[in-house]
Amino acid sequence: MSRKLRLAFMGSPDFAVPALRALAAAGHDIAAVYSQPPRPAGRGQAVRPCPVHAAAQAMGLEVRTPARLRRDAEAQAAFAALNLDVAVVAAYGLILPQAMLDAPRLGCLNIHASLLPRWRGAAPIQAALLAGDAESGITIMQMEAGLDTGPMLLREATPLGPATTAPDLHDALAAMGARMIVQALDALPAPVPQPEDGVTYAAKLGREDGRIDWSRDAASLDRQIRALNPWPGTFTALDGEVFKIHAATLVPGQGTPGETLDDALCIATGDGALRLTRVQAPGRAAMDAAAFLRGHPVPRGTRLG
Repeated sequence: MSRKLRLAFMGSPDFAVPALRALAAAGHDIAAVYSQPPRPAGRGQAVRPCPVHAAAQAMGLEVRTPARLRRDAEAQAAFAALNLDVAVVAAYGLILPQAMLDAPRLGCLNIHASLLPRWRGAAPIQAALLAGDAESGITIMQMEAGLDTGPMLLREATPLGPATTAPDLHDALAAMGARMIVQALDALPAPVPQPEDGVTYAAKLGREDGRIDWSRDAASLDRQIRALNPWPGTFTALDGEVFKIHAATLVPGQGTPGETLDDALCIATGDGALRLTRVQAPGRAAMDAAAFLRGHPVPRGTRLG
């Protein structure tokens, strides 16, 4: 018989929504949902709730959106007053102070999108793809003060293929995390310390991480494009303007890095070549390369970058 726990759910982006729904479907008592405050978004910059906030409201759950926690005694007291069995955290976006980590009877569990101790930190999905890892996965971890250093309750892997994109992996791990957190709360396995070797860190990403350096080899650029779309996105200069690259494929070819090898967006790199298959001009929607080229020919010998 599954145990029913009183819990708080703490998450913000799309990645966390399946876990929230799975916990509710499992019959747990969700006393409150914590998410990032509503912020301006979209072309019109209208103030919108984050995905977890919107999902929780639709489910009729109480939502709390404190802007900070570490130096907010009132927010910490309100959390403690919930008298929780456990808190579940999934890409929340705020650091929990020790008082909040200690408040639930069973502590705080984190749904982390990597096979810890590999890729602790802010961008584990992208980091695994950038590095060309053979697998990624989910770790259910007991939270402590260190950055993703806590002991592990569950750990499960999924393979990464040569065409896996960040959205592919994001969705697979979100579903896996939802299933695993329900399993973890049902079984409450004994936490196991993380191995001391194999620790790597996934730094927070910024726009400049998406700039294409054509002097690099084609395989690493292919990983960059698959890992960083849709955000922060990959881009290159063409005819004095910045164009986004949404998809590409590895193809045979050699030449001057950044130079087109044909009239169909085959680009030479430091080693090998890439054919761009989906691109976006400034102020335009993303489109397949063939449609793009009909309105914007790119002849052989054009330099990008």
